[in-house]
Order: sequence, then C-alpha cells, then structure tokens
Amino acid sequence: MSNRYRLTPHLKQTSGMAPPTAIITGAASGIGLALTKFLLERGWAVCMADLNEPKEKLNNTLFVKTDVSSWDQQAALFEQAYTWQGRLDFHAANAGIDDRDDIFHSLSSASTKPPKQPNMLCFAVNLHGPYYGIKLAAHYMTLPSTAAGKPKPGGKIVVTSSAAGIYPSPFAPQYAATKHALVGLVRSLAPIAAAVNIKVNAICPALVRTGLAPPGLLEQFTEDQFTPMSTMMRCFSALADFDDVGKEDWVEKGKSGETVEGNLDELTWHQPPGRPDEASYINEEGQNAWAKIYFERNKNFAAMDWVNGKM
Repeated sequence: MSNRYRLTPHLKQTSGMAPPTAIITGAASGIGLALTKFLLERGWAVCMADLNEPKEKLNNTLFVKTDVSSWDQQAALFEQAYTWQGRLDFHAANAGIDDRDDIFHSLSSASTKPPKQPNMLCFAVNLHGPYYGIKLAAHYMTLPSTAAGKPKPGGKIVVTSSAAGIYPSPFAPQYAATKHALVGLVRSLAPIAAAVNIKVNAICPALVRTGLAPPGLLEQFTEDQFTPMSTMMRCFSALADFDDVGKEDWVEKGKSGETVEGNLDELTWHQPPGRPDEASYINEEGQNAWAKIYFERNKNFAAMDWVNGKM
C-alpha cells in the first residue's frame, strides 16, 4: 500500500499541535478531489484515499491507496491517517461505482442457461465501503486527541449518496439501491451517534461531471443540465461547518441525520416520510423496546469470535 506525505511546516508545529484532519475516499478525482482542495484552502490536512494516485501534487495531504470494499485496507487507511496527525475530525465516505450487473435485459429463453451469480461489486463499494468507514471513523474520532489540538472527542461524517438515493433510477438499479440504503443508514445512525458526539449526514449529488459515468454518457447532456461542483461544496459546508472546526461546540451545533440534494444551484433538504398514527409499535415507548433488545444483541455479536466460523 503506497503512502505519500506532503505536509508544509506552517501546519505541523513543533509543539505537536496538528491542523483539523479529514479522510476522504474517492479523493483522486471528481467530488472527492474538489472537497480535498476545498478543505486545504481552509487550513485542513487531508488523507486522500483512492485506488488511483492523484495526478496533482497537493501539499498538506497524505495519499493511501485503498480499495474501500476491503475492511483490511480501510482499517490500514484510518490507522495511517490517525498516526499521521494524531487526530481525526471529519470523514467523507465518498468513493463509489455504478452498476456491474443486469437482470431483465439479459434473460435467457433456454432453461439450460440459468443466470450466473451476479457481480455485486457495486454493493461492496457503495454500501459496505461507507459502513466500514463510518465504523472506523467512529473509533478514531472518539479517541482523546487534545495533544494534537482537538478540543474534545467526536467529529463529523458525510456520506455521498446520490439523487439516485431519492428517486428511482431504472437504468442503474444497483446504484440506486445502494444510494437509497445510505440515506436510510444515515438517518438510522444519527440518533445513536449523538451519544458519542458524532454527526452523520448524507449529500445527494444530481448530475455532476465526474469519472463515475460510463464513456459517452456525459456528452448526451447540455452544460445547463450539470450541477456545478460549487453546489456540492455548499452541501458539504452546510453539513460540516468546516470553518468552525476549532470551536469546542463544533460538533454539537451541527446537523445530523440530514439528507441534502445538490441540484444545479439549489440545495434541497429531504425529510423522511412520516409514519401513520396507527404505527404505535414505533412510538417513543416502542422505539425504546426495540433499542433495548437490538443494542444488547448486537453488542453481544460484536464480542463474539467470528474468525474461521467460530463463535
């Protein structure tokens, strides 16, 4: 796994104080690269994770080649980033890919030709990857890091979902499924993340010029149909308040469980649907019952030894 350290002296003082630090996946291009530059302009240090090394040389960055679908590689990424600066304030789970399988356009009329096992890499990258990142970020964000200049434990996480995580996308159902799942994950994690001073949110880009699209697709659209990168930076800023990171109440005052769509010049906030009054099983008393049972069960799962199938 290759590393690259580029930290200018004015950010890393001899006292051991470090600048606010971010880990961004998918950081070598597109939204991830734009966000990296956006944070660097504001005095942050950024650990850039990607399968491809950035084409530009950027100061105050550490590059770690990472396949986000691999738990081991992400674990190594977070360990190196934390060792580099001694703190973690922000994580953008941004890496993603599009569909790698089809169901209804590849049917065979022969009973002797059943479908092969589908390619599920889209789920591994877009859903497993962010889950791994959130779990790792929660660990490193909650480590005491006052010696590195971090006022108190905690931090902020922004997951890159998509407009396809809000609206149906028949042309890319795998992608839509994973991006819908991320919205549900963020909304579900936010209330319990608050207990450890972490905020979790999601951005949903519309059509943005990135390398995600298959060759020839972006040429089918006119310039006025593309959402500018500046809109996506406004989404991140609205969720993470980057300029206030040095304040002790930076995390507490932030948003959590929010989903914001960046479409052209507009930021649209999407709220979860309301439940019917008849859904008493999930009222406050009901939620407490669910929480008590599931938190205890899942805590026990985490304590088990699953290596080689042993419990």
